[in-house]
Amino acid sequence: MDLTRFWSWLLCGASCVCTATQCPAAVVTRDVCVYGATVGGITAAIQSARQGKSVVLVEPGRHIGGMTTGGLGATDIGNKGVIGGISREFYQRVAKHYADDAAWRWESRDDFFAHRSKRTTLEEVSGPDATMWTFEPHVAERILNEMLADNGCVVQFQQRLSIATMEGQRIVAIKTDAGDVYRAKIYVDATYEGDLLAMAGVSYRVGREANAQYNETLNGIREHTPKNQIYGGVDPYVVPGDPASGLIPLVQRGSGGIPGDGDQRVQAYNFRLCFTNVAENRRELTVPDNYDPALYELAARRAEKIVESGKQPVLSNFCNPVWMPNSKTDINNSQGISTDFIGMNYDYPDGDYATRDRIWKSHKDYILGFWHFMSTSPRVPQGLRQEFASFGPCKDEFTGDAGWPHQMYVREARRMVSDYVMTEHNCRGKEVADDPVGMAAYGMDSHNCQRIVQDGAARNEGDVQQHGLKPYPISYRAIVPAKGECQNLLAPVCVSATHIAFGSVRMEPVFMVLGQSAGAAAVIAIDADTSVQDVDYQKLRSRLLADGQVLARPAAKSAGPPKPRLTADGAGPPIICFGDSITKRGYPEELAKLLGKQVFNAGVAGNSSRHALQRLQRDVLSLRPEVVVVSLGTNDSRVAEDRVFVPVDEYEANLATIAESCQRAGIRVIFCTVPPIDADAYFTRHRREPFEQRGGLPAVLEDYRAAVVRVADRNALSIVDLNQQLAMRPDWRDQDGVHPTREGNRIIAGLVAEAIRQMPTPKAGNARSAAPTSRQQLGGAGG
Repeated sequence: MDLTRFWSWLLCGASCVCTATQCPAAVVTRDVCVYGATVGGITAAIQSARQGKSVVLVEPGRHIGGMTTGGLGATDIGNKGVIGGISREFYQRVAKHYADDAAWRWESRDDFFAHRSKRTTLEEVSGPDATMWTFEPHVAERILNEMLADNGCVVQFQQRLSIATMEGQRIVAIKTDAGDVYRAKIYVDATYEGDLLAMAGVSYRVGREANAQYNETLNGIREHTPKNQIYGGVDPYVVPGDPASGLIPLVQRGSGGIPGDGDQRVQAYNFRLCFTNVAENRRELTVPDNYDPALYELAARRAEKIVESGKQPVLSNFCNPVWMPNSKTDINNSQGISTDFIGMNYDYPDGDYATRDRIWKSHKDYILGFWHFMSTSPRVPQGLRQEFASFGPCKDEFTGDAGWPHQMYVREARRMVSDYVMTEHNCRGKEVADDPVGMAAYGMDSHNCQRIVQDGAARNEGDVQQHGLKPYPISYRAIVPAKGECQNLLAPVCVSATHIAFGSVRMEPVFMVLGQSAGAAAVIAIDADTSVQDVDYQKLRSRLLADGQVLARPAAKSAGPPKPRLTADGAGPPIICFGDSITKRGYPEELAKLLGKQVFNAGVAGNSSRHALQRLQRDVLSLRPEVVVVSLGTNDSRVAEDRVFVPVDEYEANLATIAESCQRAGIRVIFCTVPPIDADAYFTRHRREPFEQRGGLPAVLEDYRAAVVRVADRNALSIVDLNQQLAMRPDWRDQDGVHPTREGNRIIAGLVAEAIRQMPTPKAGNARSAAPTSRQQLGGAGG
């Protein structure tokens, strides 16, 4: 690229718009090319950039963020505790934004949380690590733009994919309809449609699988659709009761198919409507040029049925407004006749751009016409008309699009088919992926797929609402193509999942989580010069955990340590003891007496290094201590028990992750080796044979001790060799052969206190002020 072309490209990137008419075609070369600036694409780009790779983010449209900035402000998620990493950073930034009084123009914060907020409480948005899960679209877009800018990520807009050039099973370049070419080592398809994966020849599926294919129960054509149904027996014929007169609009021909069979039908799309009932901020609703009130005959008949039943229809009979801050809504489809344009999107997933544009416009026109009809038609009772008419697009949202969302809700399009397919069994916890890169936490959710005649009435088919599921892991193999297919592509949005499992996975916070994992995997693949299918999962796992990702279901609240006392500036105690039951049994309390400082006991019984990594952010990093004392390994080394056993190589990698994460945060680290164990007492409760196969209990413990020493040496950390020191003090140990007595706690506390006293005084800029930018800034660690 010559200098003139380079500066033209750079200026276009900075202004966030580059089209074929604005600048000449470019050839852009980066380590990672992310196609699709959905939230999954954004987190993939940020993660790769944070790990030192050059990145370009290529977006087909004019905005970033997909549905998160396109009107879906009422975040759908079950257990928020499984959302970590960059995804959680976003929701923390949302909370920080709304903590400012200046963010509240159209209502007060107190009024919102007291009377309108249903998904977030005032308590949740308070404190240093607060998160907020409801927000205005323009706020989300601003925050995401800031996060991209903070990490040096440039976005190229209005770049629709045209060609993917392949060499063998690798993408070497993609070309857009603007004429620009993007070359990269690794590509990430983060679109809702999966256009790049399809163009790269990756296997995919559209529509619903038969239940029998994966032995599921909620896939395929539904025999019964009890929810989001057209209740009351609404007549579907032009002349009521006369099939010969034909069907009224929005009712499809045919029987609908055989229950349980698969089909090509796609669950319905709509737009999520950010409307307001504040007159000063409300735009007048635009009426489509092709508006025809006959299209909404079904809605009129439904309203009339409600009246016939002796009730007055209300807004919630036809849609679901959820309040966002500043008297705005996220209005979604609800009930049987609403904003979903059922059956009108089947050609979208595999459609060309002209087809998609037509479908996009038809959905917009349908919803605008629906709202106008419900606000003005004499067929609609006056009270209901007034409710609809009181809402309209916001003047301060989507200002470049006359208040209309820039993203259609493409709930599902293509789904990759890889070596691992997420199914209903994963959602129910009956099958558990052993290579997680994120957690799903929402129910199995599908919107309707068709509207047909059943028993003489208009009926919807396809809706599934199966909630109450526990969080479950999503496999790394579900975001990479099958072996033998494209080797340098990751797909964190159109993941390998059945229709019904995808309905659980497809939540925006989860797309962020999977995007971050894809970005980290891209870096490992580049550094190892390997395919995405052959990425070292243990390296990936350690990286994700170090960066705050959550890869397992959080332990019950009672299993964790109590919250420590915080200082006025929100900092935690100066010393944290982080470990298993050896820690929990009480030496931190003795340590506090010896040092005269607050010490937080973050020991959890039964924890291995795997468990510790999952809570490192919560119990250590977020509290910003001066020193953390890490004592783990007694459970990792229990080779006879798969529930807690962690192989020594993984144990060493986990300890390294803990050490490096703390050092990056400016926290000084002391490692304790695994204490000695009395074999006679131990083997009254544990099987001896697995240890004998590895040379005996002392040999196993020495392997784990050596791992601690290696990590400490590599990272210049202080070490308390409990294995050697306690072997000379048999009075330290309880009758169970493992845990300390009261005297043992005093002995361990004395050894740890001496190690802390010998540590150099921390320099300015440690964890309790500003985090260091490199290891050279650390306060130092004794040998």
